[in-house]
Amino acid sequence: MLEFLSYLISGISLGSVYAIIALGYTMVYGIAKMLNFAHGDVIMVGGYVSLLAMTSLGLPTWAAILLAMVVCTVLGVIIEGLAYKPLRSAPSLAVLITAIGVSYFLQNSALLIWGANPKVYSPIIEGTFKLFDGKLPISYISMLTVSVCIVIMIGLTIFTSKSKMGKAMRACSEDKAAAQLMGINVNKTISLTFAIGSALAAIAGVLLCSSYPTLMPTTGSMPGIKAFTAAVFGGIGSIPGAFLGGILLGIIESLAKAYISTQLANTVVFAVLIIVLLVRPAGLLGKYVPEKV
Repeated sequence: MLEFLSYLISGISLGSVYAIIALGYTMVYGIAKMLNFAHGDVIMVGGYVSLLAMTSLGLPTWAAILLAMVVCTVLGVIIEGLAYKPLRSAPSLAVLITAIGVSYFLQNSALLIWGANPKVYSPIIEGTFKLFDGKLPISYISMLTVSVCIVIMIGLTIFTSKSKMGKAMRACSEDKAAAQLMGINVNKTISLTFAIGSALAAIAGVLLCSSYPTLMPTTGSMPGIKAFTAAVFGGIGSIPGAFLGGILLGIIESLAKAYISTQLANTVVFAVLIIVLLVRPAGLLGKYVPEKV
């Protein structure tokens, strides 16, 4: 039983990282109706920036995280302005190919700047909290990751439902043309969405590298794909859906590694996604919206 709880806690911690990344995906898709496949590589940039800030610049942990968030936010806005904004009215396939191109550009840029050798990432918090007379250790980084994920999800929910800019985002998500007629600056709203999503990617990068302390130019690729899977799983465009999808995906992956096979864990994850989408094509919390013709 304790062994199962250990795997469950590990899955919730991993799923919380996926959920934070998925929240960035789902916000961009919800407002801009595009899939930013470079999002995973922004995670990698956040990891490198925070690592260099702590090791080379000697900044305290909180300052390194803040610097990573600022750099990733600026990077996200630049990517949106240079790569995606000119394609606002282009076919979705053109935007998708551009996103893949931006992803490879970021990976190869990181390869040139920081090299191909993996770097060891020092966790931002160490130690464990022990339950049941020490038989169930829970790392502080796992507890921190879950807590941060919950806070972010609640904060984004309140922001999008209560704030003026959040309501503008929801209006753009419903109908960009009507929102523009009502005086909402659509381009500014989309840029802000990318900024928020990229800041979340920086946080996810720090938490991911703290839990799995190896950093290289491809670090964000697979977590990015799995987080996109989590967003679809929960219902892309839904903030609670991204949170639920991320947590469930992490639990499924952790239990699959423990009880089925480490090599087959990813297969199990994507198989579950296919089954869920066959039953609920819009995802667990997604809403089916018929196409207007």
